[in-house]
Amino acid sequence: MGDKVVGLDIGTCFIRVAIGELDADNNIEIIGLAKRPSQGLRNGVIVNIDAAMNAIRETVEEADRAAGVEVTSVCTAIGGSQVESTNSTGQTGVDASGRNLRPMEIGESAKKRVIDVAKSIMIPLDKKLIHVIPQDYIIDGQAGYKNPIGIMGVRLEVSVHLVMASETAFANIQQCITRAGYNLDNVMLKTLAAAKSTLHSDEMDLGSILIDLGGGTTDVIVINNGAPVFTASIPVGGNLVTNDIAIVKGIPNAVAEKIKVESGSCWVFGGEENEEVIIPGVGGRPPEQTNRLELCQIIAPRMEEILTLVKKEVVRRSNLTKLSGSIVLTGGGALMPGVVELAQSVWKTSSVRIGCCSDMGGVDKSYREPDFATVMGLVQFNNNSQDKKKSYYKKAGKSASDNGGHHFIKDFIKHFF
Repeated sequence: MGDKVVGLDIGTCFIRVAIGELDADNNIEIIGLAKRPSQGLRNGVIVNIDAAMNAIRETVEEADRAAGVEVTSVCTAIGGSQVESTNSTGQTGVDASGRNLRPMEIGESAKKRVIDVAKSIMIPLDKKLIHVIPQDYIIDGQAGYKNPIGIMGVRLEVSVHLVMASETAFANIQQCITRAGYNLDNVMLKTLAAAKSTLHSDEMDLGSILIDLGGGTTDVIVINNGAPVFTASIPVGGNLVTNDIAIVKGIPNAVAEKIKVESGSCWVFGGEENEEVIIPGVGGRPPEQTNRLELCQIIAPRMEEILTLVKKEVVRRSNLTKLSGSIVLTGGGALMPGVVELAQSVWKTSSVRIGCCSDMGGVDKSYREPDFATVMGLVQFNNNSQDKKKSYYKKAGKSASDNGGHHFIKDFIKHFF
């Protein structure tokens, strides 16, 4: 059997786990998959360690039973209000002494020095730097270098995207996973993971936006010229849609969620307007009969508001002046019928699609749904990382050796872009 890698996506509404196995050609096959309701989180933040820990353990155990292995280590993602990002620049002489003004070959040491300068910004004490992603290198005033190694020059500059996470949130994620009985190998930004599994290289070059429509938050990443230029989170998500249905129809949130999933849409297509939807009675009230159009009139305004808030944030804070690529929708909200049409209307473009992972084998194909984009990106990224030879599992009944502690990703670009 080949090496294994385990991705764990801890969402507000659901926890998802995917176990991938490498074959002899370094291709991944998904051999274990699980999705269970999340516990102990509110708007993407862990608020109950014990509840979250138990939900994590139950979901991982379901996946490892399906795979026939016993998981010992996982990689996971972080997002929402727990994450901040900024762009920074740095410059240095190719000659470390600064005395040689003649062109010299740029090596790893000069590359490392200039990145160190770019990331040496004032980071708040309550934040942890988790990603340093080079966007572009400039050599003697000439931009457009993705890798400066081997080029001759005197002065080297770099622009980078820095991603910081809350120390407290980071510690709580680690605490939950450790208490659930697993080692934590890697932590990465949720939207980076989702982009890894769903965006094509030409979309990243042309300039694309990935919107992850979660239950508690909506996260966004803008990728242009092959690198992230903007990441953000909006503190609203699909749970507000559920709440709207519950309030308008006077039903519990659990019932409203079921109706949203089974009959909801945010764009009514021809012939669907009068399709019957039954609202269960509550407190002795008889069931109420409604239709898809009326339900859509409750759902669509909130979904439009979420997409509009994302657009305003991207326009206000990112440097993307022209969108030549795609708008890609992932997360549970991307499962809502009509969300592509609504996004096309909000963004005034036809270049909107659902972000789905390519076929990676395995019996259960649920991982191709957009709500599995993050966990599949975790599997793909960690398969490609230099640490893929670590033991992520042990066969059932056999022990696994300690992998020597945690590895947290700092220099992400060489594995992703």
